[in-house]
Amino acid sequence: MKENRLISLDAFRGYTIAAMLLVNFPGSSEYVYFQLRHTVWNGLSFTDLVAPFFLFIIGVSISFSYSKIKQAGGDKSSVYKKIIIRSLKIFAVGMVLNLMPYFTFTDVRWTGTLHRIAIVFLASAILYLNTNWKQQALTAAGILILYWIVMMAIPTPGIGEVIFEPGKNIAAWIDSKYLPGKMWQGTWDPEGILSTFPAIVSCITGMLAGTLLKTNIAENMKINYLMSFGIASSIVGFFIGLFFPVNENIWTSSFVLVTSGFACLLLGAMYFRIDILKKPQGSWPGVVFGSNAIAAYVLAEILALLFYELKIGGQSLNDYAVSALIQLSFPGELASMIYAFCFVCINFIPVYFLYKKKIFIKL
Repeated sequence: MKENRLISLDAFRGYTIAAMLLVNFPGSSEYVYFQLRHTVWNGLSFTDLVAPFFLFIIGVSISFSYSKIKQAGGDKSSVYKKIIIRSLKIFAVGMVLNLMPYFTFTDVRWTGTLHRIAIVFLASAILYLNTNWKQQALTAAGILILYWIVMMAIPTPGIGEVIFEPGKNIAAWIDSKYLPGKMWQGTWDPEGILSTFPAIVSCITGMLAGTLLKTNIAENMKINYLMSFGIASSIVGFFIGLFFPVNENIWTSSFVLVTSGFACLLLGAMYFRIDILKKPQGSWPGVVFGSNAIAAYVLAEILALLFYELKIGGQSLNDYAVSALIQLSFPGELASMIYAFCFVCINFIPVYFLYKKKIFIKL
């Protein structure tokens, strides 16, 4: 395979970020379609796919970014330093976003989307540099099996039995004992300590996909392997989900397999159309967003805060817009989605400017 960038991967990354903005910033949290909100507990919605897709994409990017360094061998201390520094910068930006707008440190949350990305990237990149694909696959399988056992076989302290409910399971108990600061859901956190381990597996599956795409086998075989793994992973995840439910909140093993399977299928389809058939139509907005993915996410967080503080007739901008659309006879959920889509488009403008100026902000 040529060493050119995969346009399909850039587009996949960009559309995933755009989807993240769409679901994270509705016009009103009161009016949201089911597919545009996280499932309350067990189950799977469109929104639940966004985070694991992004971790999968990070895994693919790791295999493309560090493959030559890995093959060269030798001392990797300088590479480790860069990986650690990058992880710390992403984590630090996540903390700044958590502290905004008042920057009070007494009741701060130490977890979040960027925090998990930082930790997962750190662990996955170091693993990639020191193992082959078979060892990575075995590591992923081991983590998923061990996590399954821990969650479904170890009684929750203080309760004395295995509980698989919000705030009462073993993952929530570990967070309550060892996670500093406040938790997103009060008694538990969806980006908690224990669930970060299977989140790393979501990234490892991307690394495996990236390794496949960098092999010298025929391109049609790469697509066949991607699609085959995607179907197999989704099916296995579904059946495991009958015993260990698909659940993003605690990132269950079945959730990893199902979402990684879907990610493989989508990447395979995009790779076939965009990079093999050379039909990039429709990929451009994704490529633009993907060129500054983390910057787009951070910008959206800042703009969302500014729009919330901007008052029109005593209402925040988003509430005012949704109310105006509802008065025009739009259903509440549709009005909220229209605002969210417009918000994504507004964020596209500065990202497009950076893309045209060939400015790529890398943390």
